[in-house]
Amino acid sequence: MGVALITGASSGIGMEIAKILSKKGYGLILVARNKKALDELAASLPNKTKTLALDLSNEKDLSKLVSYVNKKKIDIFVNNAGFGDMGEFTKTSLDKELNMIDLNIKAVHVLTKAVLKKMKRKNYGYILNVASSAGLLYAGPYMATYYATKAYVTSLTTAIATELKNQHSRVCVSALCPGPVDTNFNKVANVKFSLKGISAKYCARVAVEEMFKGKTIIIPTNYMKLAILGNRFLPRLLSAKICGNQQSKKLGN
Repeated sequence: MGVALITGASSGIGMEIAKILSKKGYGLILVARNKKALDELAASLPNKTKTLALDLSNEKDLSKLVSYVNKKKIDIFVNNAGFGDMGEFTKTSLDKELNMIDLNIKAVHVLTKAVLKKMKRKNYGYILNVASSAGLLYAGPYMATYYATKAYVTSLTTAIATELKNQHSRVCVSALCPGPVDTNFNKVANVKFSLKGISAKYCARVAVEEMFKGKTIIIPTNYMKLAILGNRFLPRLLSAKICGNQQSKKLGN
């Protein structure tokens, strides 16, 4: 069938996408920091699976994966690794934010470019960049850095997808932009969403289906589609104020 490489595959959306693609017959290359979780997942999957324990916010580990990618045939690439944080901008950890930028932006950028070059040469492949509905909004007070990183991902993905379509390429690049999803993300980001989250399994199923259809922006729920559409008619500062009011409630303000 082919080979799929998935980052952030040890839990959540990445894990569920791995399960779906393995059932479809794809051999897998799974990447995450948690070697034990990766190996346990690999043992449960029906098809050949290789695991790579790497921290993609680390430049050396990122370079290792780029070198590995350059030597392999990749048919599907899922850029899923990422995390968030919540708090007032002057009080959140700069080190954590820079680490977030390295993972959510730099790693996504570097790996997308490396994989895309290979896919363009054979004129076939799928790249799924896992972003967020946050990346389609103007700004996210109290999650300022996270929203900014995901805006980068949606902007980059949309631009690349447009270039490929203008070239009549058979390579498809998509951005997954869900609202709240019940994953370990919430614990790492120190956030509890006011909206009920969808399951990672459901999110992954919609993501894979829409990716194979060549959809550029994938929003798994109708509620979030309406929310994003409504936001487009709001002035930037008013949109940010509304978002900030919602985020502030999570901080107890």
